[in-house]
Amino acid sequence: MKKVSLLLLSVLLLLVLAACGTENGKAAVKEEEPKDKEKKEEVTSAIEVTDASGENITFESAPESIAVLNSGDLDILLALGANVTGRPTASGPVSKEVESITEIGNPHQPNFEKLAEVHPTVLAAAMSFKQHAENIERQGTKVIYTKANSIADIQETIRLYGQLFQKETEAESMNKTITEEVENSEKTNSDPVKTLLVYGAPGTYLAALPNSLTGDLLEKAGGENIASDFPQEENYPQYASLSVEKIIERNPKVVMLITHGDPEGVKAAFESEMEKNAAWKNLDAVKNGNVFILPSHLFGSNPGTKVVEALEVMKENLAAVK
Repeated sequence: MKKVSLLLLSVLLLLVLAACGTENGKAAVKEEEPKDKEKKEEVTSAIEVTDASGENITFESAPESIAVLNSGDLDILLALGANVTGRPTASGPVSKEVESITEIGNPHQPNFEKLAEVHPTVLAAAMSFKQHAENIERQGTKVIYTKANSIADIQETIRLYGQLFQKETEAESMNKTITEEVENSEKTNSDPVKTLLVYGAPGTYLAALPNSLTGDLLEKAGGENIASDFPQEENYPQYASLSVEKIIERNPKVVMLITHGDPEGVKAAFESEMEKNAAWKNLDAVKNGNVFILPSHLFGSNPGTKVVEALEVMKENLAAVK
């Protein structure tokens, strides 16, 4: 009897241990499930964007900070509520909204010392910055590229930042507003107004082509770019050298000057240039006083969300043609 009792006891112990093992096994599986879920969440929270260079860039999460080298990108990012720690160096007064943000130079002359100080998670720059990108990325900052050669380009940049900072709804709303305002903006004249767009800087004058932002705005405002077939500059494909002979031949009714700074100085220098060549005086635009200076904050650089305001200024100038 004792042997039978011991045998029964042994069997019962084995059954209990087996049951415990099964329960522990289930518990182990259940404990591992949250880990799998966490991994899935980590993968799905990653943000992948495609910048203006066509490169796909992945971020584990929305960047903590960003620095920019042009005012249009700054305008868009502030509208989306991003943490901007570096902005382009201003040549004049700035708003209170941006005065506390560190200046880091401009697209042509970035201040690498200041960039290292602010050490942003991301730096947004034009394609011309690629030559410096490797040095910046070694410091742990990712570089993304944007462009602004048309209204569509600016809207694509808004979309890019919306994805990057998980503000897709806000970005979509901004783009919808721009699209509606452009569509509702009727052209000033039924017949395109023959126009010459001149980018002016000390000692340099170039014609803006249709593939530039100003050229795109001119077309949408109802102007005809007389320099549309001028050969592109190698280093600045949105611009061309001025051909006085062709300009005189095509006789624009309007001349618009694009400047980055000191608009009055540029206009005076341009008028002096026209004085040297008497043929300029015979242009309809000059004879009728239709030489306009475009506001530098809207045309001297990317205007960002204010691009529709730039379009309205263009239309007003065309409407003023005498």
